[in-house]
Amino acid sequence: MPNDKALRQHVIKLLKGGDAHVEFDRVVADFPAELQGKTPNGAEHSAWELLEHLRIAQWDILDFSTNPAYKLLDWPKDYWPETASPPDAKAWSMSVEAYGEDLKAMCALVEDEKTDLFARIPHGDGQTILREALVVADHNSYHLGQLLLLRRLLGAWK
Repeated sequence: MPNDKALRQHVIKLLKGGDAHVEFDRVVADFPAELQGKTPNGAEHSAWELLEHLRIAQWDILDFSTNPAYKLLDWPKDYWPETASPPDAKAWSMSVEAYGEDLKAMCALVEDEKTDLFARIPHGDGQTILREALVVADHNSYHLGQLLLLRRLLGAWK
């Protein structure tokens, strides 16, 4: 669409966060290592589980959106880490970095004027890039809210 620049800008802003939602980098920054695997009373997941779920789901949607050889993951097994705690000291930062790279790639896909936001993804069953970008933004927002609440419950949020 020749006049969809404003739509692209709005979707990218929604993907990156801000305005009504806290940004990903702010939620995960300086998350105490000793709390990354803790699950407070009443919570279903640890911070590590939420972070990895965010990363995996976003990667999966990006892969679906761009890969004609996309392979469907097994729900819920493939969308959650096997452990409540990061497997090593580098895992948290690697997950944060991978999330950021995939978010940049999704934003670049939306920003690219050659991307028809409304065209059906050929290997899908009616999905469009616009729909997938909105699903990423919605899903990320939901779980970032959970992660922020978890930080508060753990006493790790100012």
